[in-house]
Amino acid sequence: MNKKALHKISYGLYVVSSMKDGRYNGQIANTVFQITSDPVMIAVSLNKQNLTHEYVAHSRKFSVSVLAQDTPLKFIGRFGFKSGRDINKFEGVNYREGVTGVPIVIDHAVAYLEAEVVSSIDVETHTIFIGKVVDADVLLEEPPMTYDYYHKVKRGTAPKTAPTYIGEVKQEKKTYKKYRCKVCGYVYDPELGDASQNIKAGTPFEELPDDWTCPVCGASKDDFVEID
Repeated sequence: MNKKALHKISYGLYVVSSMKDGRYNGQIANTVFQITSDPVMIAVSLNKQNLTHEYVAHSRKFSVSVLAQDTPLKFIGRFGFKSGRDINKFEGVNYREGVTGVPIVIDHAVAYLEAEVVSSIDVETHTIFIGKVVDADVLLEEPPMTYDYYHKVKRGTAPKTAPTYIGEVKQEKKTYKKYRCKVCGYVYDPELGDASQNIKAGTPFEELPDDWTCPVCGASKDDFVEID
């Protein structure tokens, strides 16, 4: 089976948020889709290991913030590669409380939807939560981030708990040596550089400043390993 075929399925990039006992948490998700139009129903797939899964299962409500195409990798890394068990993901992030009480991330969002869970489906490692939309709005008239854009342009990676994670796919060898972040899987490609930190294309990993960090999760250079 050629799992690369799965890359051809279209996805977006979202922050799914919920609450439990007065605490907020959210995570990056790419498997969010509309099921019906009257009433409006959406579904989201969440890994059972994730704290947000626990919050949605408890509160039976969630919000979905549709991320803009120009969302910084560090913002995506905060919600996608950090755990709410270790940090408060909403610290320093603009959000508002929805009609159900769950937080709605406003930063870098072009739209949001808020839903109450009406059903759920157990799919082994994940749960698909089906929610009836109770509120929604457009925040910016900007293009939303697609999963394809996130991978090909932003050079982002998928956490191992993501529904679409299919393991490492080897790339064609290039002149420069590439380095992979051991924390989140981000690959530094010298041919591309790192525009988010003003690193020009053609800058070898060895010549990166000592204080350079992974643009996704913030890990240091010491957390990178050379890859083939």
